[in-house]
Amino acid sequence: MAAGVGTALGVPLSGAELASHAAEAAQAMERAETDQERATAYLEALFLLGGIPADRLGEVRTCLARMHEERHLWCSVPESTRTALARLKAAGLLLGVVSNSEGRVEEALEAAGLRDYFDVVVDSGVVGIEKPDPRIFQAALQALHVAPEEALYVGDLYEVDVLGAQSAGIEAVLVSTCSIEELAHSLLSGDRPMTTPSRRMEQP
Repeated sequence: MAAGVGTALGVPLSGAELASHAAEAAQAMERAETDQERATAYLEALFLLGGIPADRLGEVRTCLARMHEERHLWCSVPESTRTALARLKAAGLLLGVVSNSEGRVEEALEAAGLRDYFDVVVDSGVVGIEKPDPRIFQAALQALHVAPEEALYVGDLYEVDVLGAQSAGIEAVLVSTCSIEELAHSLLSGDRPMTTPSRRMEQP
């Protein structure tokens, strides 16, 4: 993504540089209200923090839309993620994806080489329900034949993922506080990961 946009705009832009701003961009995403607004807020913040001038964001949007049509934008993952998922799968855990998307989540997982790790994929664009509605989480539970108290949901947005999962009776953890690799190690060691509180602690 970084290389494609950098080439199109004629500016130096690296994936490592963008990745270093992911946490700050995620904060911008939290403030948006709809899924489309969240994606836009995240990407715009990411490129602004990466050094792209605000007056060139229109060019960034055009470039990203073209790239997304050619190859799903959300399909690049570290090799460590594949390793962690493979360990969880080999241990006999049932894995599922619950995503707010436009009906292309399976395509993105296939492109990333991750689809085979998951037993169930629930895409809001297919089922017509978006997180944080508890029904989309319940659909995944039913497909997996798992009770809410047996499940753990891992997400990256507090309002959408944590509160949505908890409203369906599922414990949840944010990846910003626990990486997939750390989570896999914790689960496979027999420890229950520290879940995210239903209300954020006040900042001092």
